[in-house]
Amino acid sequence: MDPIRVALVDDQQLVRSGFRMLIDSQPDLQVVAEAGNGREALASPAVAGADVVLMDVRMPELDGVAATGALLGNRDGDGPRVIVLTTFDLDEYALAAIQAGASGFLLKDTQPEELLEAIRTVHRGDAVIAPSTTRRLLDHVVPLLRAPSPQAAGKAAAVDSLSPREREVFGLLAQGRSNLEIAAGLFLSEATVKTHVGRILAKLGARDRVQAVVIAYETGVVSP
Repeated sequence: MDPIRVALVDDQQLVRSGFRMLIDSQPDLQVVAEAGNGREALASPAVAGADVVLMDVRMPELDGVAATGALLGNRDGDGPRVIVLTTFDLDEYALAAIQAGASGFLLKDTQPEELLEAIRTVHRGDAVIAPSTTRRLLDHVVPLLRAPSPQAAGKAAAVDSLSPREREVFGLLAQGRSNLEIAAGLFLSEATVKTHVGRILAKLGARDRVQAVVIAYETGVVSP
């Protein structure tokens, strides 16, 4: 199989160099592009064509939140997966990036093995709430997530459109369960769960499981 193509977007050259050395040391991963800020990233066809983008949140000229929204805004789910990076735990900027379409949130001092596994997990499209920092971030900002907005009613209506079985699967998905764990809990086959998850994402208009989790927090399906 071809290696997972990774793009690095960070204004610190040393950070990019360290990530490149780590990622390129893996036979199934390959860094294919680098950019020093969001504007450079948006101008790079190689970044847009990557499978996974590691996106710093705070950068000059165009930050990671705006860059993530612009990169993914009109891609209808077929663009790269974005993992946002920050030095600040519980950074509301990271939440904004996740709401803009990012599939995960990591601290820059994350253990190398966790970073590599996050890239692989997000690429599979099977991202769950892990790593734990993403869950803590969501728990921390629930009041912000539940603030009234024009989109809130539409998201609540989308959740209400789920069938009883889909609602069960959605509740477990929102807790960070994998398809295998959901299947075991509901006595279903993993293939059946995968089908339910696909329908849930379609009804919610969610790009991936992380986006579905955010909707679950916004609509009160799960609480901290």
